[in-house]
Amino acid sequence: MFTSETEQYLSEIRIPLRLSCMTASGWPSVLSLWYLYRGGNLYCATQETANVVSYLRHDPRCAFEIAADQPPYCGVRGQGMAVLDVRLGSEILQQLLTRYLGSTDSPLAQRLLAQSQHEVAIIIQPIKVFTWNYTSRMKDTVPIVDSKLCPD
Repeated sequence: MFTSETEQYLSEIRIPLRLSCMTASGWPSVLSLWYLYRGGNLYCATQETANVVSYLRHDPRCAFEIAADQPPYCGVRGQGMAVLDVRLGSEILQQLLTRYLGSTDSPLAQRLLAQSQHEVAIIIQPIKVFTWNYTSRMKDTVPIVDSKLCPD
């Protein structure tokens, strides 16, 4: 489903994933979560009491976007199905902490790990994926800091 360039982008860029899901009231909700890309899926983790867990239990359809807020504007977005896995929650949390914080030694990491027995993995299985890269379109209008990770 993903090209090798898109897989490289998803593996190397360290920004949160924006996840959209439907609430029980029928209104969409968007939230940001740290993610890992592995084997065609996106993995996140959150506490089992988080609202997003109940939303995805009610309706596993979701949408996602991984894109930075500064130029070059590029990224990956798509639609998918979310699978919740309580057995993987703690393991995914540890991997996310290492990916985003560099280790599990910080006070933040230790605080999150202290509650890891209540962590749930959110596995997003993409169904449709879209990429965009506006680097060449914008090169004359804004300073482009780094475009090497943009997917094509």
